[in-house]
Amino acid sequence: MSDAIKHECGIALVRLKKPLQFYKDKYGSAFYGINKMYLLMEKQHNRGQDGAGFASVKFNVEPGTRYVSRVRSNKSQPIQDIFATINGRLNGVLEENPDKKDDIAWQEQNMPYIGNLFLGHVRYGTFGKNSIESVHPFLRQSNWKHQNLIVAGNFNMTNSKQLLEELVELGQHPKEFTDTVTVMEKIGHFLEDEVSDLYLRAKEKGFNKRNASPFIEENLDLQNVLKRSAKNWDGGYAMAGLVGHGDAFVLRDPNGIRPTYFYEDDEVVVVASERPVIQTVFNVTIDKVKELERGHALIIKKSGVTSIKKVLEPKEKKSCSFERIYFSRGSDASIYKERKDLGKLVFPQILKSINSDISNSVFSYIPNTAETSFYGMTEAAEDLLNQQKTAKILEGGKNLSSEKVTEILSERPRFEKIAIKDAKLRTFIADDSSRDDLVEHVYDITYGVVKPTDNLVIIDDSIVRGTTLKKSIIKILDRLKPKKIVVVSSAPQIRYPDCYGIDMAKIDAFIAFKAAIALLKETNKAHIIEEVYKKSKDQQSNKDEDIVNFVKEIYAPFTNEEISVKIAQMLKTDDINAEVHVLYQTVENLHKACPDNLGDWYFTGDYPTPGGHRVVNQAFINYYEGNDNRAY
Repeated sequence: MSDAIKHECGIALVRLKKPLQFYKDKYGSAFYGINKMYLLMEKQHNRGQDGAGFASVKFNVEPGTRYVSRVRSNKSQPIQDIFATINGRLNGVLEENPDKKDDIAWQEQNMPYIGNLFLGHVRYGTFGKNSIESVHPFLRQSNWKHQNLIVAGNFNMTNSKQLLEELVELGQHPKEFTDTVTVMEKIGHFLEDEVSDLYLRAKEKGFNKRNASPFIEENLDLQNVLKRSAKNWDGGYAMAGLVGHGDAFVLRDPNGIRPTYFYEDDEVVVVASERPVIQTVFNVTIDKVKELERGHALIIKKSGVTSIKKVLEPKEKKSCSFERIYFSRGSDASIYKERKDLGKLVFPQILKSINSDISNSVFSYIPNTAETSFYGMTEAAEDLLNQQKTAKILEGGKNLSSEKVTEILSERPRFEKIAIKDAKLRTFIADDSSRDDLVEHVYDITYGVVKPTDNLVIIDDSIVRGTTLKKSIIKILDRLKPKKIVVVSSAPQIRYPDCYGIDMAKIDAFIAFKAAIALLKETNKAHIIEEVYKKSKDQQSNKDEDIVNFVKEIYAPFTNEEISVKIAQMLKTDDINAEVHVLYQTVENLHKACPDNLGDWYFTGDYPTPGGHRVVNQAFINYYEGNDNRAY
């Protein structure tokens, strides 16, 4: 994606099912769980580079001994910073106690971070905040082990204000107004309720206060806690939590918006946001890694017993398609195929744009994440050229000389590495006054492969704001002096805000929205803008489920092609000599390529939860009123 937007967060959970001595004997280290957590988090760093956090829970330590450890970082390389801290602490303790190097029981009692249960998180700050207080995991502390709660997740709630008000109604006074805090406090409240009920049952059975704790831990019903907590949540979430005594859970939203995968054997239970991460770190085949069902929780008891429990009634599956297009790593077998299919399916539009002139076209991609869809595009180009070769040979028949046949067979599409991103410059560009001049040099280009008679076709994952295209990429490509530059998006036009994890909250930031507004004004249909505003304003007091996405009316008068043409006009500055075309994937072809991930609200405006319609409604009102606030 040439326009940088905030990514999804990532979670990692590891539960060791054997005593630590087992991992020392088999794998050579009692730090086995920590090492696996490092790999799980590092291989998900694509999901978050603003901050990272790690927490561990020890089982069966003596009272007065720390059993919960947590470390968080918002440094420039947060994962490395976290594990440098952990390794430094561990090595320091061992240097002070060299005789305890192989004493696993002592290490478990006396060394931080070593434990039986681990939770990690990598994040991008969706609200632009990057203070250490915003970094997961969050910790809710108590002197009772079974009331300590650690929470981390990949989520946004659209109704955080409502959730805050519910906490106030419960008698709480939350210290912050963030969805993470409100969610954790909601779970914490019902966890305390559940513990109180169990304590009364324990007293009835004759347990004293001290002996009640094991009874509570054994009988704690996390399914019930989560049912009561999540009752009114509206959003997309993959949420993980640890309870101080050793229970753990991972909960997925009812529409399956956010991805969650898990693996279990007799040694370990592991959860991550991406399937190939688990495959790689634990060297297991794809069929061994399961997807958590929507609306369900994976619950791991301190005993090691795991179960899948329904928490919320599953709704229509609307898994985020952006995960497939861009966010998740392309090493997943199905994602790799889907991205190639996106490149293939958009090729007919490319062919039309270049007037079927493959011989005088150069194909490439920007940025590197678009490489897989580029492969699909190249396969489609090769297939078409092979058909043309076959037709030429059949048409010529016996009259063709061997030299002519060789000439025909030697024709091939021209695939080139045209642009190379200069990462060093990217981090340097911070001063707004000089940004426009410097941004033109973010990419180096390959000279000598494009002729003045050539079309230059560049495929991107998606085109969000168009800023980098306009200020940098198209200008750089124009230096190669092609006759036409065709910029291709493997995703459809992004028209509506996202409110479930991606930082796309302001509708007027989208180039497709700007193009539609410009077209309305140019075609004497500007009255639609005011009408949509009035309709949106009039329904502000409605319940979420009664709100209609009237913003669709902004796009309704125009075809996808008309909006794409306008986008191309907006991206072509006066100093660009080449003709500029912009092509987008169709929603229909997106669904063909990604049939199991039909969450397409940013393209279609069809939000999977009622809160989404309120967000798009508010985003348009903010635009019309000149309000720069976020829509959620």
